[in-house]
Amino acid sequence: MSIFKRGCDKKGPEVNNRSSCSRCGTRGSCGVYWYKFMWKGELVRESTKQGNDRVARQMEAAHRTSLAKGEVGIREKKSVMLLGEFCRKRFAPWAESSSSLKTWRDFYRVGLMAIQAYSPLASLTLDAITTEPIADFASHRQAEGMKVATVNASLRILRRVLRVAEEWGELERAPKVRMLSGESHRERVITPEEEARYLASANSLLSEVATVLVDTGLRPEECYRLLWDSITWVNGRNGTLLVTHGKTKAARRVLPMTPRVRHTLETRWEASGRPSEGYVWPAPTKSGHIEPSTLKKQHSKALKLSKVRPFVLYSLRHTFLTRLGQSGCDVWTLARVAGHSSIAISARYVHPSEDAVLEAMERLGGHNSRHSGESLPQDNNSTVLLTA
Repeated sequence: MSIFKRGCDKKGPEVNNRSSCSRCGTRGSCGVYWYKFMWKGELVRESTKQGNDRVARQMEAAHRTSLAKGEVGIREKKSVMLLGEFCRKRFAPWAESSSSLKTWRDFYRVGLMAIQAYSPLASLTLDAITTEPIADFASHRQAEGMKVATVNASLRILRRVLRVAEEWGELERAPKVRMLSGESHRERVITPEEEARYLASANSLLSEVATVLVDTGLRPEECYRLLWDSITWVNGRNGTLLVTHGKTKAARRVLPMTPRVRHTLETRWEASGRPSEGYVWPAPTKSGHIEPSTLKKQHSKALKLSKVRPFVLYSLRHTFLTRLGQSGCDVWTLARVAGHSSIAISARYVHPSEDAVLEAMERLGGHNSRHSGESLPQDNNSTVLLTA
């Protein structure tokens, strides 16, 4: 260590046979410490602006350490953003520009507002977030009276924020975000008898939309924004419809129309003057097509008149997929029809019945015996074992 003091001089009167400072009267009572040392053949000399020799030595040591770190490629750790700041300045603009208006408005924006409103979490730096404050956030949301599904929606947004922060280099490793158990899914399945009563009680617009939903499995928002130029009358047996926008990339798909859907859409097409483009169900809304609010009162009225146990329109999609799964459709085909990005979601709809399992085992037995109608030779003392 090499420090020295500058500022005191020896131009004052002699004191104890030593020249004193002309300003402070003694040697060393004024001025500040400097340090100097050689680094890779170069002289490093800087003022500490301190009058304390101990602090000056610490500052010199810190400078040497900083130079040593730079020599081996180590840099000072950059400051980490607060979670609330990252959500507001970086994540929110990206999410709004890269997602659909509905996804931003109903999913991202709502979740980000909940995260930023909880200051014990939003005021933490990204690298200080652990499973404990995340669990506290979930408990806070439940204490506000939110259902498990609503709390999990906020947690999914938080998980997405942290993963994006990791991808963008703002966070070394994102903590694990655990969903709450007990979330209820839209598992209401409409029976054929309930369906008939509901459609008979609905007005023409609601009846058309509900028919398409229950016969195609479209998500309601996919149905609302259906375009005439996405419908082809000559494909397949009854024509097809193209889903161009949806919740995920897998949502883009071509679906065959059932005779009932064909009749419903063709009747509307004829009544609209056979348009070649535009929305199937236009409305004087900001989007230009019908919205959930358009059918809200009509749906409530149809439920009251039909005396059907209440359900949401999304249950019609669940009804279609359940019926499709019960028909023997495999999970991969069902995922493609539904527009699911993972077969794990589609697996909820596929529940093989006991008869279907027995039938499959019988087919397997026929395969192992070479022909379905031909049995293996056996004697009285032998037993044929079928192995899967």
